[in-house]
Amino acid sequence: MELPQMPELMGLSLLVGLLALMATAAVARGWLRAEEERGGRPVRQKANGTKKSGSKKQKQNQRVRKEKPQQHNFAHRLLAAALKSHRGNISCMDFSSNGKYLATCADDRTVRIWSTKDFLQREHRSMRANVELDHATLVRFSPDCRAFIVWLANGDTLRVFKMTKREDGGFTFTATPEDFPKKHKAPVINIGIADTGKFIMTASSDTTILIWNLKGQVLSTINTNQMNNTYAAISPCSRFVASCGFTPDVKVWEVCFGKKGDFQEVARAFELKGHTAAVHSFAFSNDSRRMASISKDGTWKLWDTDVEYKKQQDPYLLRTGCFEEASTMQCRLALSPDTHVLALASGTSIHLYNTRRGEKEECFEQVHGECITDLSFDVTGRFLASCGDRAVRIFHNTPGHRAVVEEMQGLLKRASTESTRQRLQQQLTQAQEALRSLGALKK
Repeated sequence: MELPQMPELMGLSLLVGLLALMATAAVARGWLRAEEERGGRPVRQKANGTKKSGSKKQKQNQRVRKEKPQQHNFAHRLLAAALKSHRGNISCMDFSSNGKYLATCADDRTVRIWSTKDFLQREHRSMRANVELDHATLVRFSPDCRAFIVWLANGDTLRVFKMTKREDGGFTFTATPEDFPKKHKAPVINIGIADTGKFIMTASSDTTILIWNLKGQVLSTINTNQMNNTYAAISPCSRFVASCGFTPDVKVWEVCFGKKGDFQEVARAFELKGHTAAVHSFAFSNDSRRMASISKDGTWKLWDTDVEYKKQQDPYLLRTGCFEEASTMQCRLALSPDTHVLALASGTSIHLYNTRRGEKEECFEQVHGECITDLSFDVTGRFLASCGDRAVRIFHNTPGHRAVVEEMQGLLKRASTESTRQRLQQQLTQAQEALRSLGALKK
């Protein structure tokens, strides 16, 4: 009897066993893949979702950073208008001599021209002049209102823009081909154009004031000898240039021209003496016969400057008032055209004083989100304008109306003719109506 061949059987069994192991391994791998897909996919989705949400948050943060800063909100019963077209902080403004326009400059590389007749309207449109490759820190209208000058922040020089009227009533602004030459060695604090159109003034924070002709040539250099200058200005009559600084006085010079209009010299005229500390700022009245000053000694003063200074006659002190904020911080000052109202700005607040009685009549607090950079009455004295952030705020000058009422009532008692009484009564009635419409008429 023959036994089966063992080698063939063993080989067959080994082959079957290997096939079974391979099948088992394949099934196990398939099961593991299925489990990975079941348990792993949600984890991956969560991770991807986290990345997506993280990227969304980053984009949102980037958008928040690109958004404009919050505009400072201010409300007051005497606020006539808020001019809000600038995208940067406004550093300076100027009313035109004809009273029709207000120019403002900001660090957004633009100068804007506003129409004053729109102040009491809902919409306040403006015309924009671009300052190429720089921005203006100071702006002043020319006397004929056909041009304006600016001081360039980076260029450290003057640039002239001509204003050409269009058929639609707007303007085209064109910068002159060449800027003025660089002459100042310290930051410039103010500029001005004489109402006669004969000269331009620039003053820097050292002790230098330059007198230029309109072609960009320096006519004279003034050394104020005040340690440093804090303010300088041209008088409305165009005869004087004045400055104040570290010393407790205001120095005034006369800019002299010949009969043919040729420049002659700059001569010392007079000084305002009476403060006991450095003078922050000063202002001329519209007729240049009065001046006001504010000092670090905590007082403001009103002066009669209609004197014969060539005969060594000194200005007369008319009134002194207290303003304690001036002793601790820099202050700005504006004098109404008729000298009846004095406006003082410190920080973000504005204080209005009656110069006849020396009493504070109005106070506007937190007017701007930044410190007030400029303060000015319009040529009529009806409005007071201030800037300090991205807006210009226009206020009704109620103390001015009250001063007119007081003055007209006093003059009526002394009036000798019927025509004079009628004229005074008309002015009195107009001032009272203005106060009544603003809810500021005192009973």
